[in-house]
Amino acid sequence: MSEYKEFIIERSKMDVLIQKGYRIKRVTEHLNGASIEFELTHPKSSEQKRNEVLHIQTAEGRKYFSSLILQQQHQM
Repeated sequence: MSEYKEFIIERSKMDVLIQKGYRIKRVTEHLNGASIEFELTHPKSSEQKRNEVLHIQTAEGRKYFSSLILQQQHQM
């Protein structure tokens, strides 16, 4: 799969979590990319997962989540 297609998949996964009300809680960089921990800010039910972790491998994906972090900071 091309790197662009991988980025589109990563971006869509991040966008879905943001739309569901998740916020980025923690980023851990490593040699294979980055792991991003998302936390649900307002769970609608106790059955929903409160945390999700995505593994981001592409450079464009890392740039994209950086922009999401900046947006979160401006919303505070």
